[in-house]
Amino acid sequence: MKKKLQIGVAGLALLLTGAAIGQKVSPGRHPNLAAAQNHIGMALNKISAAQAANEWDMNGHAAKAKQLLEQADSEIKQAAETANHK
Repeated sequence: MKKKLQIGVAGLALLLTGAAIGQKVSPGRHPNLAAAQNHIGMALNKISAAQAANEWDMNGHAAKAKQLLEQADSEIKQAAETANHK
């Protein structure tokens, strides 16, 4: 039963991580920024999976890494918006 609960928590974490990323950069207009944003999404998913596998006991370091990745995602969106206005 514990294993099923862990898988459920991991799935929920992945779902919530996807919601945190939000609007994507256009790969047609900014392929490099879009690729970077895609890698951030993959990294967030892997961290969520690691958290679930370790029963979320990582002394807040994984959560901090996710926060920084979300900040990087926001900066990428702002970079694309700035480039769009030039």
